[in-house]
Amino acid sequence: MMNIAVIFAGGSGTRMNSKDKPKQFLLVHGKPIIVHTIELFERHPNIDGIVVVCIEEWIPYMEEMKYRHRLDKIVKIVPGGKTGQLSIYNGLLAAEEHYGLNDNLVLIHDGVRPLINSETISDNISSVCLKGNAITCTVAKETVVLVNDTDKINEVPSREHSRFAKAPQSFWLADILNAHKKALDEGIDNFIDSCTMMRHYGHSLHVVNGPYENIKITTPDDFFIFRALYDARENHQIDF
Repeated sequence: MMNIAVIFAGGSGTRMNSKDKPKQFLLVHGKPIIVHTIELFERHPNIDGIVVVCIEEWIPYMEEMKYRHRLDKIVKIVPGGKTGQLSIYNGLLAAEEHYGLNDNLVLIHDGVRPLINSETISDNISSVCLKGNAITCTVAKETVVLVNDTDKINEVPSREHSRFAKAPQSFWLADILNAHKKALDEGIDNFIDSCTMMRHYGHSLHVVNGPYENIKITTPDDFFIFRALYDARENHQIDF
């Protein structure tokens, strides 16, 4: 059995307003955000290999980063697709090509979520082995409301039972690839994430609680939050 991380960073990040490079390649302390993310999986003893999904024209740069930062567990760097779903699919196909399909599990993670920890990775692997999948979540610290198309509130779920789905989202490789192929057969290529896709196809999903600071770096505010948290961690002010 192999534990494979699929790190996808296929987007251009228009909401970041960066001038010359996609958000995943913005530097924090001399390293691109995506390198900070990949290092979490590189250093984890139970991760056997990493597939990176990258904007095609940035693949040579990503190859350079692999060499410069000794990201030796990266086995493939593949181009992204026109949607997030298709980018993940490319990564899953690369994992299947390199490792085979059966009895392998995959942790699907955003390249711009560099604030998870080793425990979250371990908990994802354990949950897949015991329950078949793992959706990393955080507890809702504020009230969640569900609205209709006119912004009328339809429902106020109990905060006790509300969670925010984040990443990694982890599955048996055969199960998640099967769901992707069903979606493509039905002409669907824009599922917002793997959790939504798997639920659509009838899978029971299981929560793994992750760190609250597991933000996705999408806007300038997110970038500055990450940098501040990273500096605090490096200065031993916060335990992650």
